[in-house]
Amino acid sequence: MTLAQNWQDELDELRKREALADEMGGADKVARQHARGKMDARARLTAICDPGSFREIGKIAGKGHYDESGDLQGVTPAPFLFGKATVNGRPVVATADDFTIRGGAADAGIKRKMVQAEQMAHELKLPIIKMIDGTGGGGSVKTLEQIGAAYIPAVPGWGDTVKNLDTVPVVALALGPTAGLGAARIAASHYSIMVRGLSQLFAAGPAVVDGLGEAYKSAEDHQQAKEELGGVDIHTRNGVVDDEVASEEEAFARARYFLSFMPEHVGQHARRAEPNDPVDRREEALLSLVPRDDKQVYSMRRAMDLILDKGTVFEIGKNWGRAAITALARLDGYPVAVVASDPSYLGGSWEAKTSEKVERFVKLADQFRLPIVHLVDNPGFMIGREAEVAGTIRYGVQAMNAIYKATVPLASIVMRRAYGIAGSAMSNADLYQYRYCWPSGDWGSLPIAGGLEVAYKSEIAASDDPEAELEAIKERLNKVTSPFRSAELFNVEDIIDPRDTRPLLCEFADLAWRKLKADG
Repeated sequence: MTLAQNWQDELDELRKREALADEMGGADKVARQHARGKMDARARLTAICDPGSFREIGKIAGKGHYDESGDLQGVTPAPFLFGKATVNGRPVVATADDFTIRGGAADAGIKRKMVQAEQMAHELKLPIIKMIDGTGGGGSVKTLEQIGAAYIPAVPGWGDTVKNLDTVPVVALALGPTAGLGAARIAASHYSIMVRGLSQLFAAGPAVVDGLGEAYKSAEDHQQAKEELGGVDIHTRNGVVDDEVASEEEAFARARYFLSFMPEHVGQHARRAEPNDPVDRREEALLSLVPRDDKQVYSMRRAMDLILDKGTVFEIGKNWGRAAITALARLDGYPVAVVASDPSYLGGSWEAKTSEKVERFVKLADQFRLPIVHLVDNPGFMIGREAEVAGTIRYGVQAMNAIYKATVPLASIVMRRAYGIAGSAMSNADLYQYRYCWPSGDWGSLPIAGGLEVAYKSEIAASDDPEAELEAIKERLNKVTSPFRSAELFNVEDIIDPRDTRPLLCEFADLAWRKLKADG
């Protein structure tokens, strides 16, 4: 008798249990999942990982059902799947909730599986992908009766979740209604995505909210109630979730592309891509991009497309904190983090949400050692009563602090305005200023238009022709505020032809990555 024959019965049982795990919540529940327009957990893992690379861990874990003789009759698999895979040819931990089993509730699963996935990521220094679909929490009120007592909530392994945020890239995809712990897992990430019409996120669902007195009964159906409480239009506008997409396939593509800019863990360098765009590309369109009329706007996204490697710009958080654009991109193949004021929204003035977004993004760049490129056109922090009520100055200072604390190289291009405290937040003035200014540059402690009539009030009032006096003062000040006057005093380092921006930033990227590699 061969060894294989010795253990054939056990191997047969293993294959039987694996086949039961493949059935997930059963044919009816899987069909119901598909009827909602949702992929099942196993299909999602296949789709997001490199073909054939997913190796499941703990596949046969679950609750076995036995007859009186102790023979296996069936298995309810754990509603959480994880394993080792590759994405873009690099190793990751890939996880997926199985909504077909008790809506992905944690009390239907095995806590150790989720904990082991988190531990695997930070102990082996692997990025972790979380595809979240369900509550992921401690069950329902009925659970209390089953236990026979209440309990103070605890989240097993949350300390490992926190460690991962400090050590490896964490990507979270909301692929269905996510409440409680499921929602918390989405927020505990470096990059998160929702699918329009498919994903909702809330601390507690509509039924629980109704029970506490805030009714959603005006909604025509439960789906509408979920959207009104925690849909894409809420959470991709308030900054809880970074981005929205139209389909699961698009979510998978964006997650994979985000990871292509990241190292596998803190302490490793991100990878340079094969350069596919000439370093010396000089775009004529940059010369006329900024209008002479300072009240006119222009497209900062267009500027980014002209300056950065073609086809590489990956914007994050487009729908919130909209006065600043934050994006990953490449320069001569090197990955960089880009912050750019958007003059088409609030004139580029940073309000509270914009400052919060910039702070988070700069911290992400610093953590994963990506050089920062700052394209500057900022008339200042937002002013007015609404801005004061929102605590704009506190959030603005926190964004400024993040820039000053960052230890990665930073280069700034002052394309137009840089005023006030916000203007000083564009780079760390205590360090070497790797900075270039366009001839359209306009800077100072405050815009002339906002202070001229106050500063020269008495002269204007004493004039026989106040309007002519005002115009004469403006003309004098326009000469004094010329960017060339600043360059004479070396208050700005260099004024450049806008068409030279890309070649000079590619030079910066090369020097920045030289420094990062020398630092280890």
